[in-house]
Amino acid sequence: MGFVRMPALSASAPGKAILFGEHAVVYGQPAIAVPVTEVVAKAIITPAPAAPAGSIHITAPQTNLDANIADLPASDPIAAAVRGTIAGLKIPAPPAFKLRVTSTIPVAGGLGSGAAVSVAIIRAVSSFLGHPLPDAQVSALAFEVEKLHHGTPSGIDNTVITYNQAVFYIKDKPIQTIRIASPFDLVIADTGRSTPTKETVADVRRLWESDPELYDAVFESIGKFSTAARAAIEQGNHEALGSLMNENHQLLQKLAVSSPDLDKLVLAAREVGALGAKLSGGGRGGNIIALAAAGRAQQIRSALEAAGAAGVIITKVHS
Repeated sequence: MGFVRMPALSASAPGKAILFGEHAVVYGQPAIAVPVTEVVAKAIITPAPAAPAGSIHITAPQTNLDANIADLPASDPIAAAVRGTIAGLKIPAPPAFKLRVTSTIPVAGGLGSGAAVSVAIIRAVSSFLGHPLPDAQVSALAFEVEKLHHGTPSGIDNTVITYNQAVFYIKDKPIQTIRIASPFDLVIADTGRSTPTKETVADVRRLWESDPELYDAVFESIGKFSTAARAAIEQGNHEALGSLMNENHQLLQKLAVSSPDLDKLVLAAREVGALGAKLSGGGRGGNIIALAAAGRAQQIRSALEAAGAAGVIITKVHS
């Protein structure tokens, strides 16, 4: 396979928020996720014609990475994304290049930082080598890297980020996009504390192993909320959507993945009129999401900042 030597180029990918179904999605239940375009990961490639073929230097300021790919272990997710792309393209000695990765997505905060970085890298590297990959292959390669981040990932992060659309996702089933009848505002608040998703997924796995019947029932209930939420979104029924968010949060509390910080922000949002609020992502830190009634997003933002949120994002969900 030939390659085309190209000038510096970049690719980017959005963050994501899970509306419904976190943790239960790992056990075959449906989940809903939406892209969050207010935060972004970016991969910038610059040719290094003076360096020998196959030489790749990677910098990622947010994680203090500054190294040649040859010196990075197989477990390094950024290196894995590069290597996986090159292997997928069957290019044994690609032209030398420098890769710089930047991101405004909080790490380990439930907004899909790892998947967004992978998607941006895969798109940048494949384009640089003259063979931009289709979305399905980008998502599949990013999923392999997700295993380094999450152990047993569901696949939802790489899917919603690659396709940049709201998705109704069931593991190992065809992707379904969601028709959004009426756009709505989500207010996303960061606790300022992070817990790797791999840890919370493993802890939930141990809970499930301790009593499969009990926790299968919890997962099934969460799955029913996801299905009902899809109907509410497609009907434009924001009040019903908010109520389902509140119920989903209660079940996530039963899975012991909430925390005092998360619960405090959830209550703060509800107290100023959020239609619903819940944790989003792996939990025990990271973010909560609140569904704002029309014109109320800024008021909810102010309340969340007053309650101690480390950062607040407002994003509009639309088709």
